[in-house]
Amino acid sequence: MSATASTHASNAEVIAHDVDHVFHSWSAQAKLSPIAIRRGNGCTVEDFEGREYLDLSSMLVNVNIGHQHPRVIEAIQRQAAELATVAPANANPARARAAELILSHAPEGFNKVFFTNGGADANENAIRLARLHTGRDKVLSQYRSYHGNTGAAIVATGDWRRVPNEYATGHVHFFGPYAYRSEFWSSDEQQEGERALQHLERVIQSEGPESIAAILLETIPGTAGIIVPPAAYLPGVRALADKYGIMLILDEVMAGFGRAGEWFAFDAFDVKPDLITFAKGVNSGYVPLGGVVISEEIAAQFDERVFPGGLTYSGHPLACASAVASMEAMADEGIIENAHRVGAEVIGPGLRELAERFEVIGEVRGLGVFWAVEFVADAQTREPISEEFMGQLKNAMLERGALPFTSANRLHFVPPCVITDEEARRGLRTLADALAAVAAG
Repeated sequence: MSATASTHASNAEVIAHDVDHVFHSWSAQAKLSPIAIRRGNGCTVEDFEGREYLDLSSMLVNVNIGHQHPRVIEAIQRQAAELATVAPANANPARARAAELILSHAPEGFNKVFFTNGGADANENAIRLARLHTGRDKVLSQYRSYHGNTGAAIVATGDWRRVPNEYATGHVHFFGPYAYRSEFWSSDEQQEGERALQHLERVIQSEGPESIAAILLETIPGTAGIIVPPAAYLPGVRALADKYGIMLILDEVMAGFGRAGEWFAFDAFDVKPDLITFAKGVNSGYVPLGGVVISEEIAAQFDERVFPGGLTYSGHPLACASAVASMEAMADEGIIENAHRVGAEVIGPGLRELAERFEVIGEVRGLGVFWAVEFVADAQTREPISEEFMGQLKNAMLERGALPFTSANRLHFVPPCVITDEEARRGLRTLADALAAVAAG
């Protein structure tokens, strides 16, 4: 099937051609059931037979600015016409401007950006920088986390995907705060944070502080459940890092650039990291891009010393041009503010209202356009709901014209940052109707 022919194809034809030739990630290949997507606009996508879906997944929680934003598309086209690619050793204005804009949203004391192709290699290089800067090896990260699918990043990840890929060394995991399913027998959020910090300090002491290069955290663990930390937790981690001379890396790959209603999610907490990783929302994945925002102290280590890392497509001009257009549009159009407001005024209250109506909802949590609805079979024991229920819920939402993001016993309500109040309410109605349908059998 040619690209031209595909525009006139049916969903079934596109899907058949795809599964015949494409090896899909995180999937048993014989059990694939993809949805064919032809085009998108704002918060909606359309299949090859004209059916529209409200994208409540932002594809992979990355299309923050929405589908086909005209300023971003135009910037890519303009850059492609001028210079489609350039080696990273050369200077390029799109790359420099993208770095300048990213740094303008970082805390004081950050002066350089190392560009990568995505979030995994951003975390990979942040780990490398921390190890080179400290002369230490170990990296501490949470069990409930995802940091990417490359050598060190996947081993830093805490979930099941780490286990078949544990080839990198020097990684230690610990439990972060998760009050709804506390590992610390806590009675409230504050106590959960305090006990989680005590646990982390004991891990640091037990591993030997002099051996630890970095603590790597998702500011808000995303794929693991959109687990918003207690207010004092991240400042407490910062204090522990300072106490033991450890670098703090905050992974903003999913949570950053509007997703949590802030430019960086850590802006909602009183904390300043040593290294910041980003990807996804910086240009909504229109062209692959990620990177590490580097503090002056760490960057200065490489003024006379060669940094032993690089990528052929580091700071690719098409990607950087799209990032510049995206960040400028976000600022000009109040997109970050919209994400913050719609989360506080529409999505959050709407999901909490559903939790009151449906006993199967155990907890609702989130910020901005970054929300999780956790489903339980029993409200008292908090036993997770079955895979069968989640499959039925996903299908019911698709049937009603919404593209959901489900993971384990959760639905992640993660639309683009440009979602309108009415679109958010439509998504909430769709979820309510789907829940009612599944409950009715």
